[in-house]
Amino acid sequence: MTKKDAGEAGIVQDAPWRHPEPGQLIGPGHMAGDFLDAPQWRLLEERSGFLRLEIPMPQRLCNPRGQLFGGFTPTYVDLIALFTFRAGRRREGPWHWLSTVSMRLDYYEPVLGPTFLVESEVRHRRGRNVWVQTRFLDAHGTPLVDASTVLREVA
Repeated sequence: MTKKDAGEAGIVQDAPWRHPEPGQLIGPGHMAGDFLDAPQWRLLEERSGFLRLEIPMPQRLCNPRGQLFGGFTPTYVDLIALFTFRAGRRREGPWHWLSTVSMRLDYYEPVLGPTFLVESEVRHRRGRNVWVQTRFLDAHGTPLVDASTVLREVA
């Protein structure tokens, strides 16, 4: 990778996943995104600091009861929080590296498929730190998981 490819922050600016189709959050080619089938997520709403997604649940991420295995939930939260930070301005560049400083999850109900909803919103910014709240909901709007993530922009 050349310095031109990497950009100032060491992030590949022209990675295929950065160019999703309309209605997608992430295109193919993102390691964590591909694992979670992110190119299949349906982007229902995006505005500055806010995302609403409909996410099909891959069977390989389920426990024997057909529920999302709890250990994968933070992976969803982390990836979605990072994109929530950029929501409404994703096409702008260059991107800056973000580091997850802390994450807390509260589980209320099992996450079941075939799809579930996620709403994620930037709740507070201070300096280089950003607090993002992410909620998993069923099709009826019942809260399943509530997560709080603090991200830091790395210079």
